[in-house]
Amino acid sequence: MSVVVLLADGVRPDTLAAALDRGDLPALARLRADGGLHAVSTVFPSVTGPAYAPFLMGRFPGPVGLPGLRWFDRERTACGFPDYTRSYVGYQMREVDRDLAADAPTIFELAPSSLAALSMITRGLPAERRVAELSPASAVRAARTHFTGNVAGWLDIDREVANEVVRRVGAERPAYTYAAFTGVDKVSHARGHDHPMVVDALRIVDDAAGRIRADAERDGAWRDMHLWIVSDHGHSPVKRHEDLAGLFKVMGHRVVAHPWVYVPFPETAVMVSGNAMAHVFLEVRRRERPWWPALAERWNGLVMRLLGRPSVDLVMLPVDGQRCEVRSRRGEIGIVSRVAGFYSYFPAIGDPLGVGRALQGVSADDAHDATAHTDYPDSVVQIANLAASPRSGDLILSAARDWDFRARYEPIPHLSSHGALHREHMTVPLLVNRPVARAPRRTTDVMPSALAALGLPIPGSLDGASFL
Repeated sequence: MSVVVLLADGVRPDTLAAALDRGDLPALARLRADGGLHAVSTVFPSVTGPAYAPFLMGRFPGPVGLPGLRWFDRERTACGFPDYTRSYVGYQMREVDRDLAADAPTIFELAPSSLAALSMITRGLPAERRVAELSPASAVRAARTHFTGNVAGWLDIDREVANEVVRRVGAERPAYTYAAFTGVDKVSHARGHDHPMVVDALRIVDDAAGRIRADAERDGAWRDMHLWIVSDHGHSPVKRHEDLAGLFKVMGHRVVAHPWVYVPFPETAVMVSGNAMAHVFLEVRRRERPWWPALAERWNGLVMRLLGRPSVDLVMLPVDGQRCEVRSRRGEIGIVSRVAGFYSYFPAIGDPLGVGRALQGVSADDAHDATAHTDYPDSVVQIANLAASPRSGDLILSAARDWDFRARYEPIPHLSSHGALHREHMTVPLLVNRPVARAPRRTTDVMPSALAALGLPIPGSLDGASFL
């Protein structure tokens, strides 16, 4: 038995379904006919890197050490002097494996033989099993492609990765294969998620899936192969950009933010991901985490000013290790909590998450189903887990529609973005080549399902469950 997971980074379920219906993706259409296409919830932050953790660890990213694409190390235990910041955009991408919680295994550590391409998480995977491992030459090429906004160049990289993955899957028959294709995401940022080149990027995934299937059918291996197409986040249009770090400077705060992280005696740190969410760290010279009640008197005015900005949709204020206050720019306030694995949501003023009712001590699955219809799918579970993460900010911001939080320092202006709790960002496709035993809910279900398919034990600490 084998499992092949192809990740089309950044594609939305409606985009994929429309391309299938038009006949643009014949190999993926065959998979849909054989198995099915499901819409599932990803994680918060809905951003590449942290959102790979569900597929490879079966876990939400915050609790395993990946609170965002960028974060500030208040405890000074993971990141170095002088800035104590982490950004997985650039050379610090190599620190992802080291930043992961040691007691949270990756599928590469559990599966007997694995292969991966362009995965930001590789712990447990031998170097010779990593396709397109970043060499100095490839790093220069990737940097040049990124900083020039050459989306056609990203598609060329995807084609090269696809060719090597198809070859090695056919020749080596690994038990588990994970290959990420970044073309959809790169095109979406640069030209918009509705641009025709998004379908060009999907055709590369379609071609790879078709060739993997053809090789497996020829070798008699198809009946024992699970082939799944997934995504880590969606996209939505961006019309305006808030310079969140610049805003803090205008308000008189000494702020650390990428790329300018060498700031003497900083007071705050603004860590943007996606670019539609941000962790904000306050009083950063304190090494212990000051929960919101200890910050409220001094910083509540700042929170009110942020909520007065059209760019800010939600502000989350971690109260302690179990509770988080949620405020909306509409003036609504609610409390999310996680106690002994059960979730609650109490709308105090209005209903900031749009659930329509209070939730008291419900399971993660029931909390998911209660929020599935809202603009913020799985918000109660995702907020509770991210807010409790030791590496999360003192304020967690989710951007309003049409906005993101990074007006400067992107190589090209973003026309589409992600990272927030909006359903366009949080809902992703899961395409499988065999019918499922139960409807999948989250991307965290993929890893335990792969283990079940391979006949391997499923750790009890996972945040997902097998759909097989």
